Amino acid sequence: MEIKMAQQGKELVIELAGRLDTTTAPELEAVVKSEFEGKDSVIFDFAALDYISSAGLRVLLSAQKIMNRQGPMVIRNVNDTINEVFDVTGFSDILTIE
Repeated sequence: MEIKMAQQGKELVIELAGRLDTTTAPELEAVVKSEFEGKDSVIFDFAALDYISSAGLRVLLSAQKIMNRQGPMVIRNVNDTINEVFDVTGFSDILTIE
């Protein structure tokens, strides 16, 4: 998985590419722990994300809990496969997906 970050003021944009799974989830978790403090909003761009596992969902849930106290978290450009995972797991009700 590849992670690209861009910050505009207190907004953080995170682009993910590849697979967010058991092997790569700790890398994203480290970003969440180190980069979310003081952010008013976070945008995840999933345009190049091919796959997400339960380990990836756990990191997104953790990120959402942090942002519930700080500001909005939005996930954009979700493909049909990942969108189906969000629907089946109920994450589409928890996350803001555009």
